[in-house]
Amino acid sequence: MKLDAKSTIEAGKAILGIELGSTRIKAVLIDQENKPIAQGSHTWENQLVDGLWTYSIEAIWSGLQDCYADLRTNVKNAYGIEIETLAAIGVSAMMHGYMPFNKKEEILVPFRTWRNTNTGRAAAALSELFVYNIPLRWSISHLNQAILDNEAHVNEIDFLTTLAGYVHWQITGEKVLGIGDASGMLPIDPTTNNYSAEMVAKFDKLIASKEYSWKLQDILPKVLSAGENAGVLTPEGSKKLDASGHLKAGIPVCPPEGDAGTGMVATNAVKQRTGNVSAGTSSFSMIVLVKALSPPSEMLDMV
Repeated sequence: MKLDAKSTIEAGKAILGIELGSTRIKAVLIDQENKPIAQGSHTWENQLVDGLWTYSIEAIWSGLQDCYADLRTNVKNAYGIEIETLAAIGVSAMMHGYMPFNKKEEILVPFRTWRNTNTGRAAAALSELFVYNIPLRWSISHLNQAILDNEAHVNEIDFLTTLAGYVHWQITGEKVLGIGDASGMLPIDPTTNNYSAEMVAKFDKLIASKEYSWKLQDILPKVLSAGENAGVLTPEGSKKLDASGHLKAGIPVCPPEGDAGTGMVATNAVKQRTGNVSAGTSSFSMIVLVKALSPPSEMLDMV
């Protein structure tokens, strides 16, 4: 029997999607037929700190809580009920960037977003080393630039992730990343659905003389494909999202993804020879190729 929107929410059958975009954080509830039944939002802006574009950790969590509170209010106004539990949660966010953490789970430098273009030297060196176009905004470019600049924090890195990966980690305890977002950290080998082992080995050899306390594979999130187990909402995670305390722990959370991948799903452009165009904070097209480009092109990013 098909449930109406109110019954879907009451029965815990609704699914929550959270998107951290460049100018807004959005929360959307959908029913079992993937139709939106409620939404909430929070407006935010990046800040220029020491010449780099960033969002503070405080802004991330206050924004998420305000966004979820707006969703709660809209659900109460529309249906007269509270959100107590859900069938699933998914987090997506602006891709790439640089969020390094130490063993105490403290961020080592402010979140460096995809907008930063200070990584030109690092990206060019990696593109030549990997024989693969490595864009300025990718996480591996940011890491390599920090190494080239001899930044003191690099030796302390215990975990490196993206914005979606960070939020997912904090609400589930799992250091994982969806394969689409992971491909903006380091290229993915389509035969293994994991980071390119060849590129990991080349990078480790490149920086071997630095004698850091880590190897690249040790600090990257585990790569997961859609549908794989990515953990559940913890009691601490539920409090981070819902300050009112109504949302229960134990809800399955899918692998965190990047905004390009969510745009592909939303437009049903996931098969080979299909594509979509996004006109958001930046304008771009995503095309699903039949095979990898050879030779690589600086004009085209492979994710």
